[in-house]
Amino acid sequence: MAPATSRETAVAEFHKKIKEAFEVFDHESNNTVDVREIGTIIRSLGCCPSEGELHDLIAEVEEEEPTGYIRLEKFLPVMTEVLLERRYRPIPEDVLLHAFEVLDSAKRGFLTKEELVKYMTEEGEPFSQEEMEEMLSAAIDPESNSIQYKDYITMMVIDEN
Repeated sequence: MAPATSRETAVAEFHKKIKEAFEVFDHESNNTVDVREIGTIIRSLGCCPSEGELHDLIAEVEEEEPTGYIRLEKFLPVMTEVLLERRYRPIPEDVLLHAFEVLDSAKRGFLTKEELVKYMTEEGEPFSQEEMEEMLSAAIDPESNSIQYKDYITMMVIDEN
């Protein structure tokens, strides 16, 4: 038997990671998950697709007749390719920091909850209510009701090593 190539090794590792992430949401243990969990699964694998990219990805792995469920056998090969191609990489820390600094024109080092909600729901590709709540629960310091964005970025950035 020939030794495994680095691609084969990577594929095997990705398969294991994807299966593990998938199984967390496979509540019936029947190799299917609710389509609404797919974004969470993909993000748990270190990918950060936009809503549009996520939508396209779901379309690719959904059955011909959408059932509301995604099957592992369809998700696995597509997700493996995504990981191999390093698609949907997170934005680098310095770029994120710069984006926050642009929003924080007064250079205070934080944004209030109100400012954050305004920027995330009114500009560019707006966050959904659910995404906003998820981000706020992770980002907002309850005592000051603001986001210390340097700390938040450090927490957000996935260590590549």
